Amino acid sequence: METEQNTASNDSPPAASDKAGVQTSTATEKTPDNNTSASSNRSSDLPEKCLELKEKGNKALVEGHILDAITLYTEALSLLPSPNAIILSNRAQAYIKVENYGLAIVDASDAIKIDPAYPKAYYRRGTANFALNKPKAARKDFKAVCKLKPKDRDARVRYAECEKMVKEAAFAAAIESEETIPLSESYEPSDIVIAANYDGPHPNKTCLVNGEMDKEDALFKPGKLPMEFVKAAVERFKDQKLIHKRYVARLLINCKRYFESLPSLMEISIPNTAKDESSEPHVTVCGDTHGQFYDVMNIFAINGFPSASNPYLFNGDFVDRGSFSVEVILTFLLLKMACPECIYLTRGNHETKNMNRIYGFEGEVKAKYDDKIFDLFLEVFCQIPLAAVIEKKVFVTHGGLPVVPTTLNEIKKVKRGCEPPEKGLMSDLLWSDPQPFPGKSPSKRGVGFSFGPDITEAFLNQNNLKLLVRSHEVKDEGYLVEHGGKTITVFSAPNYCDSMGNKGAFIHFGKDLEPKFTQYKEVPHPEIRPMAYAAGMGGLFT
Repeated sequence: METEQNTASNDSPPAASDKAGVQTSTATEKTPDNNTSASSNRSSDLPEKCLELKEKGNKALVEGHILDAITLYTEALSLLPSPNAIILSNRAQAYIKVENYGLAIVDASDAIKIDPAYPKAYYRRGTANFALNKPKAARKDFKAVCKLKPKDRDARVRYAECEKMVKEAAFAAAIESEETIPLSESYEPSDIVIAANYDGPHPNKTCLVNGEMDKEDALFKPGKLPMEFVKAAVERFKDQKLIHKRYVARLLINCKRYFESLPSLMEISIPNTAKDESSEPHVTVCGDTHGQFYDVMNIFAINGFPSASNPYLFNGDFVDRGSFSVEVILTFLLLKMACPECIYLTRGNHETKNMNRIYGFEGEVKAKYDDKIFDLFLEVFCQIPLAAVIEKKVFVTHGGLPVVPTTLNEIKKVKRGCEPPEKGLMSDLLWSDPQPFPGKSPSKRGVGFSFGPDITEAFLNQNNLKLLVRSHEVKDEGYLVEHGGKTITVFSAPNYCDSMGNKGAFIHFGKDLEPKFTQYKEVPHPEIRPMAYAAGMGGLFT
């Protein structure tokens, strides 16, 4: 394995802290702890060394050093004869920041057992349950906060949001039928008028008019979209401008139909020719990009613009968190329609409705376009393939491996066109994480499993594979090799959410299929903070 250096998450930190615990931007979290219901809940009762570690953990959490905060809280807890509700609750908050919702629920629940009148513990457990799309459980926790703090307006807002989600889910289930027509089957982009003052690019160089709509739609078929239009759109995105809604609608409808025709497991070959005389033929694999458009542009600046001789595989989580998610996903989809062999996409756990609601993509699309365009994005996400195999030897998927014996043929046949279920093969591929010890364990995220090196070895052997490449987790160096060299995590969003300080990385796979890594740092972006479009319950995760 080779590493190249190039000199060219997880969330933003909480608002403040006090002795009782770390606060977020919510009313309940800003309220100091009363420390009246259980002596184990008082900071003054902590040994000096434990208190010091707790305060260092608070500081690390405020400054966005989430993993350091978790380590400090864990060390503080290890010094105590019995757990402390405040430290457990603070560690739950840190776990939420890195999407370890399962661990957050465990810590918050333990804090509640110690002190049943501790509102922050209910608040944090409710936050984690909401992230796992469990609004009924979250509603129960926020209701408890409202009882403990009747004047807390924020808790009432969160409770109302959960109540709304429960009712929406019940209504959707009541009207659901197999005859429900997807929006892509009824939406008519031709009805969208392009005003004379639109100064953006056109796929046909000029705006087509009524009577020419079939010609326009034909331009958005796979391999037909002019690359000149794609590059002009990308340049426009760099200037914080958008392409017209009519073109976005055509793009999404045609992408949905194209992805629908693909198997859930793609087979990718190394190109026969290199992008230039100075390089060998290869495929570039990138991990999470999370709406960090200007860092994606930096990847292209370092590694070359996508083409049939310079293909990329982006391994999920294109959107959410970063506030340029629309620009990222539109760039990828435009490239896919212009040259299907220049870019491949696998679905991540953030290409889902609930994640988009919480982490900003829904709000961003509705701010930049409208709710219909967001619904079309969701249809596209539901059809994106779940995994890929490079040269029949390197298996690539966003999260990880199933913990039961599974063949590539079974993965290829996974039915898509839906939101991921809570368990099963699709859930494992999108959500699972590796663990250093053998066997399987319940996921720290609350969805899927953690899989050990023995499971990786068995899967690779069963399917005559050499290597697993996955993403899904921020890594300080942009990548991590584990499981005896058989599992690689690659993460391509440097300084994730403007707070983590990590490098980004991508991997080259040439004919020898040996991974060659390139690392890079973040580049400047316009002053729009991560999660800027997150609204409602999304505020819990900033």
